Amino acid sequence: MDELERFKIDINLSEYAASCGYELDRRESSRNSAIMRHANGDKIIIARGLDGHWIYFSVRDDADNGTIIDFVQKRENSSLGITRKILRPWIGGGDPPKRPLKGSFAVNVEKVSKDIAKVLASLGSMQAVISHNYLEGRGISPNILADNRFTGRLYIDGHHNAVFPHWNRSGVCGYEVKNRDFTGFAPGGEKGLWISKRGEPNQRLVIAESAIDALSHATLFPDPAARYASIGGKMNPEQPDLIEAAIKSLPEGGEVVAATDADEDGRKLALQIGGIAKKTGRAFSLQEPPEEGTDWNDHARPGPVILSIYDL
Repeated sequence: MDELERFKIDINLSEYAASCGYELDRRESSRNSAIMRHANGDKIIIARGLDGHWIYFSVRDDADNGTIIDFVQKRENSSLGITRKILRPWIGGGDPPKRPLKGSFAVNVEKVSKDIAKVLASLGSMQAVISHNYLEGRGISPNILADNRFTGRLYIDGHHNAVFPHWNRSGVCGYEVKNRDFTGFAPGGEKGLWISKRGEPNQRLVIAESAIDALSHATLFPDPAARYASIGGKMNPEQPDLIEAAIKSLPEGGEVVAATDADEDGRKLALQIGGIAKKTGRAFSLQEPPEEGTDWNDHARPGPVILSIYDL
């Protein structure tokens, strides 16, 4: 392995960034990404590619990204030769570098594909919000959007779309995108679960087909004890395990609610969710919109809503 390759693989970029004054944001970081901030206002997302390279993306400058080589050259305005001299101590060449305190950086992050790395970078450039004109126009209560369970669960992108991040066991893996006459998913992303923080007390998990349907259900039937999740459409092979893990986070006696669409596909999905819930020993019910062919957001606008509940 040549020297440049060792720099890219062997030097923990999170640790090096910490030595440059960046601080780890543990709340936003996950197993597959480290989020770090500098006092000068810079925010970077650090990940590792499948090739083992540590990589980063700056939120405030689209041109500021790459490996540790790029990180040093961008901040030191250094040539490749000077960059080599700066980094050699970090792989055992010359005097040992002054290392940051343990706990100030991510010891490791799980490797991700280039597509997921792009998802992490894209989401990192977006702003977390607690209000959105489009969602409020679709009947979502501002009080629900501002509820602590949904902080960090709604973003806005450069096109003013509502963005709902999905997580798998490693961290962010994709995101739903919603706006007027537009529904999409992150290019190259993978569906995990969009999921809120836990209710207080943590008694109920409401699972919908989309994040906007989950928020609509929360608006129509406010429940502080409920946690909300979305699969972003049809179930993929990885999502049953994620749903099972979320269900198992409920205490014994907790309840799983399928808030799926009032159509054949919605009922098939509800049966899948019900089967998973049954394995965990949690109670399960289907809460279906009252009109065939509708979803919960169709009923979130003003007017009476009759709840159809079925125990499966």
